[in-house]
Amino acid sequence: MNGRNNGASLGGDHTVLVLAKPAERLPEMIGELPENTTVVVGRQLEEFEKAAPGATVILSWMAGGKLLESLFAMTPRVRWVHSCSAGLDGALFPALRDSPVLLTNGRGLFSDALGEFVIGAVLFFAKQFRRMVRGQEAGVWDQFDTMMIAGRTMGIVGYGDIGHAAAKRAHALGMKVLSLRRRPQLSQGDALVDEVMGPDRLGELLARSDYVVVTAPLTPETRGLIGDAEFGAMRPETVIINVGRGPVIDEGALIHALQAKRIRGAALDVFHSEPLPADHPFYRLDNVLLSPHCADRTADWREQAMRLFLDNFGRFRRGEPLLNLVDKRLGY
Repeated sequence: MNGRNNGASLGGDHTVLVLAKPAERLPEMIGELPENTTVVVGRQLEEFEKAAPGATVILSWMAGGKLLESLFAMTPRVRWVHSCSAGLDGALFPALRDSPVLLTNGRGLFSDALGEFVIGAVLFFAKQFRRMVRGQEAGVWDQFDTMMIAGRTMGIVGYGDIGHAAAKRAHALGMKVLSLRRRPQLSQGDALVDEVMGPDRLGELLARSDYVVVTAPLTPETRGLIGDAEFGAMRPETVIINVGRGPVIDEGALIHALQAKRIRGAALDVFHSEPLPADHPFYRLDNVLLSPHCADRTADWREQAMRLFLDNFGRFRRGEPLLNLVDKRLGY
């Protein structure tokens, strides 16, 4: 890897290797790449053997992890890797992290959809929609009190693009917003947030929040960030909502907290293992709202993801700064 060049290539011919799962289609707009661009799509290393030595760009569309790592080792001329996902836990392997190769991701593309899901989850628990549906299906006139969300507190763990989208909607609905981020100074003066906290105040944020929204990226520092002690800091009426990465929450600790009614409930879009096994306890808990990692799958998500890549490809060819450049040391 020592021979890699970290400078963006100006014009010229390019070979783009696209990692895609069999069931995933690529938007037709990939045809907008310049005529002198060779595109090779595959899901097995053998499909890239011929093109890999001369490739300059890798697009991880809907595949990554070990396949991306193995392919990277075959591509000495690659200068830029793009992941259409915002999460990078499968892309930041040591060889890429330690190389001068540029890494970009889909950060921000799905934030609005996830922000809407967060509000939907808040309302699901506040208005007891599950109870309403059960009564309707049973033909029972079951009146009960519901909760206003105006005046309630949303605590956001990991205040980036997704956290900002959730805060924007919560603020509009009259909620108080607390945010926690590694560098609190970056959110000073943010009108959407009532208070910004550093990582050392996580326990305080959890204790003060009616709804805890986890949007943090998965890094060595955030893996298992929310565990037994953190659930112990929450109140019995607290709802936790995870739209970040599954392993940021200790799954065993969460299951125990839900079963013991130590917290009111959880709304989950991400998990330790996906797809979630059919015998997983989450399916049987009535205080869980479970989304099969589709909260951000809007009808046009593929086109949005491809448009970002195409825009960045133009920047790459012109030698301009790339959008969504990842700090590989921090992991986001």
